[in-house]
Amino acid sequence: MAIRRRFRPQPRRENKNPHNINESITAPEVRLVGDNVEVGVYPTPQALVKANELELDLVEISPKAIPPVCKIIDYKKFLYEQKKRDKAMKAKATKVIVKEIRFGPQTDDHDYEFKKRHAEKFLKDGAKLKAYVFFKGRSIVYKDQGEILLLRLAQELEELGKVEQMPKLEGKRMTMFLAPKASKK
Repeated sequence: MAIRRRFRPQPRRENKNPHNINESITAPEVRLVGDNVEVGVYPTPQALVKANELELDLVEISPKAIPPVCKIIDYKKFLYEQKKRDKAMKAKATKVIVKEIRFGPQTDDHDYEFKKRHAEKFLKDGAKLKAYVFFKGRSIVYKDQGEILLLRLAQELEELGKVEQMPKLEGKRMTMFLAPKASKK
């Protein structure tokens, strides 16, 4: 009887450095840039000697360039600065909030006014608004009423937001998008 061995895949070894540094640079010559260095094209061993003299790392910044662009810098400090920049960029990125309001094709005036007040609040808070009319069963025959309802909403919210997408029928829904107008600070 033969013993069956299970196949165990080896864990993938990730390159812990996203950049090639020092001896891991394989190009025969590199373009050297940076502080305390004369900009130019150098053979890789000579660039490594210059980096060692300054007690810094030779880091490949742009590997796809011909010849690759390298910089003599403190690599740990470079990674720290890069993480700090990325974190600042992420903090500055705005997150778009989309609020939805649903109508029926024959929504009466009281319900319409109630939902319009909610839409005003959403637009004042800076959120985008997705207003849609949902057609159940045979109510699809009233699609013109649904479009009139959405256009009326757009007209009444004109001073708070602008129409990003006019009413458009998609399956059993007629959808319209409103974006808030830029508030003057």
